[in-house]
Amino acid sequence: MSALDSLYQQVILDHAKARHGDGELPDADAEHFERNPTCGDEITVRVRLEPGTDRIAGLAWQGDGCSISMASASVLTDMAVGRTVPELLALTEEFRTMMRSRGAGEPDEDVLEDLVAFHGVSKFVMRVKCGMLAWVAAEAAAREATTRS
Repeated sequence: MSALDSLYQQVILDHAKARHGDGELPDADAEHFERNPTCGDEITVRVRLEPGTDRIAGLAWQGDGCSISMASASVLTDMAVGRTVPELLALTEEFRTMMRSRGAGEPDEDVLEDLVAFHGVSKFVMRVKCGMLAWVAAEAAAREATTRS
């Protein structure tokens, strides 16, 4: 394992242990539940927007699953708050593209930041859904929140 792969693996393990955003979100504008039927991972993501805007003021999640899905939800929390919904949707699409790459290419670290740690996960087709679970839920919750505001 290269030093970079080891570093990326450590990022995933750190986020899986110290879960950012794991908990309730008072006054959420929307929430969405996702479940991975293959492995049983599940998550509910809640989103709150700044009043009168499409900027994400808060994002929290509650779930249970493997270290990959829980770490991905933790990174999501760090990266979503402060972005607009269109920015989050664009980031989600960039992450989805990387996760579908099967490990090919070099992800753009300037865009994906800590999400590049999941590039190695993309080599394992059965684990891609684990990495994407929270992001799919956030995507749906964010879209719903914008229709309510």
